[in-house]
Amino acid sequence: MSSYLHDIDRAKVPAHVAIVMDGNGRWAKQRGLPRTAGHTAGEKALFDTIEGALEVGLKWLTIYAFSTENWSRPRSEVFGLMRLLREAIDRETESLHRNGVQVRHIGQLAGLSPQLARSIRKATELTKDNRRITLNVAFNYGGRAEILDAVRRLIASGVPEHEISEDLFARYLYTACQPDPDLIIRTGGEMRLSNFLIWQAAYAEYYATPVYWPDFSKEGLQGALLAYAHRERRFGKV
Repeated sequence: MSSYLHDIDRAKVPAHVAIVMDGNGRWAKQRGLPRTAGHTAGEKALFDTIEGALEVGLKWLTIYAFSTENWSRPRSEVFGLMRLLREAIDRETESLHRNGVQVRHIGQLAGLSPQLARSIRKATELTKDNRRITLNVAFNYGGRAEILDAVRRLIASGVPEHEISEDLFARYLYTACQPDPDLIIRTGGEMRLSNFLIWQAAYAEYYATPVYWPDFSKEGLQGALLAYAHRERRFGKV
């Protein structure tokens, strides 16, 4: 267990942290490497961060791995991302399972290769009963698409208009039955949500760091959690 845990007040650890993992391409460019090398390095940062989340006792961790807008990137990069995710799932699922991680996919399977979709289903099925932490992998995900999907399901279910509420609507989102994120971390120095959890993030705290994702780690997570512990959340109240 890492020594950095001594600095964290467990009573002030958020229940749900979401991360926009940004900066892989710029990290690679700085080093004269192809963008795919940045994604490979980012995978190492991801599993170090997951380890840190387990150590500190987070219950929900959501990672933004591939957005619906990312399809517009060069075909070679998209193909490389798909391959990396499939390989990571196939290689790491057993370890995640042993550590009590429940893997959930949030987003759309439509458009993914049959092999990748199969790997995702296998990982979610194997880990579905784990309760130590839920890892939401937002892959082929868009916040607006999620809201539209929820609206379609709500209409299809025949719910009367007068029964629709925010709580009811939330049950039709990909994150149904999960708490909204308390803290959203974005690496890479940008200051925007990029279509990520736009319903759920209404009252989240934000933490931006200039560190590119491949250089992020459990220590970076610590910094974000320590900053969060000093925030006062009022939810619109005085």
